[in-house]
Amino acid sequence: MQEKDDGGRTKQEKSIDEWLPINSSRKAKWWYSAFHNVTAMVGAGVLGLPYAMSELGWGPGIAVMILSWIITLYTLWQMVEMHEMVPGKRFDRYHELGQHVFGERLGLWIVVPQQLAVEVSLNIIYMVTGGQSLKKFHDVICDGNCKDFKLSYFIIIFASVHFVLSQLPNFNSISAVSLAAAIMSLSYSTIAWGASLDKGKGADVDYHLRATTTPGKVFGFLGGLGDVAFAYSGHNVVLEIQATIPSTPEKPSKKAMWKGAFVAYVIVAICYFPVTFIGYWAFGSGVDENILITLSKPKWLIALANMFVVIHVIGSYQVYAMPVFDMIETVLVKNMRFAPSLMLRLIARSVYVAFTMFVGITFPFFGGLLSFFGGLAFAPTTYFLPCIMWLKVYKPKQFGLSWFINWICIVIGVLLLILGPIGGLRQIILSATTYKFYQ
Repeated sequence: MQEKDDGGRTKQEKSIDEWLPINSSRKAKWWYSAFHNVTAMVGAGVLGLPYAMSELGWGPGIAVMILSWIITLYTLWQMVEMHEMVPGKRFDRYHELGQHVFGERLGLWIVVPQQLAVEVSLNIIYMVTGGQSLKKFHDVICDGNCKDFKLSYFIIIFASVHFVLSQLPNFNSISAVSLAAAIMSLSYSTIAWGASLDKGKGADVDYHLRATTTPGKVFGFLGGLGDVAFAYSGHNVVLEIQATIPSTPEKPSKKAMWKGAFVAYVIVAICYFPVTFIGYWAFGSGVDENILITLSKPKWLIALANMFVVIHVIGSYQVYAMPVFDMIETVLVKNMRFAPSLMLRLIARSVYVAFTMFVGITFPFFGGLLSFFGGLAFAPTTYFLPCIMWLKVYKPKQFGLSWFINWICIVIGVLLLILGPIGGLRQIILSATTYKFYQ
């Protein structure tokens, strides 16, 4: 009979848990939570927000941006609170919380497919964004004097970094990468809105909705909603980040985590709102899917901003890949009984990086992918799944304030889930008709 610890685990189970990326280190400080959350949240999506505004218009655009910030801050707080709601137990992973609320099997089936869809799709999108930004950096620096390389090659160059970085064992070991990424996100956001402000509003700028036909306007509006949903997608790694923070009965992890998460959200507002509103004010409905493309001058600054994006999405890729690595390695060592080893980690993680690279090279429809995945995968895990869990666990008084707030979030989230992907799918179909593979 093997001895068991306080949590009912054998010595072997304990050593396996300590080898897995999410549980292996619980020494993080509150500011780790701040920059991990900024890196997770402020993705390349911020550069597409002025474009989303051109599909939504001033009134709805401002309302959707601010509402999304408030709702997702509230659902983030809920997740931080639920991390240790059972005394002596920590829900280190999103699906563990789901299993506690919905039951062992149902919880897995509700959370894991959605969480994987978010994290894998984000990793693919970051491959494309990293490659596009590298290509833009190359094109701006060369100014037509160099040989023109295909986007595919730049995605491969970007992926090569991840074959190395993906071998870092856990969240704490990628904290330097994540900190650099968080600083970069602030930097390129500031360049984007600063350069827009400097350029000023052009004489021929108009704020009519981008599309001219009624179906185009409707689908564009839905796509814009999906783009905004994509921009607020950090919740899928919240519990995994909180799992790295130490916790005692006197000093639970939620205090440090919430402090870091709130600081992160303030930084998110500083990045998002100026880029969105100043970018749209300067360029109106003529803004590109990526505002850095619209801002072609000054050249050195735009080249620098693109390099900042590359460094940032390197960090973002790693933050979102870590829970996926954790799931893959859990299945390999717990279900398939492989012995934990460096070779197992090297092979498993390299295969995953190669997979995201291949899909990114094959389908680089950047804008359409954002709104399609934004509505389909991010809306549930960010906007309303935490609210459903909260209602099920805490059972707030019917028609009370908490009950109403949660139901409003659920209704808005479900609308995003249904409407966002419709606009995105149309955009993908339109792009695909003119797209040539592996160009």
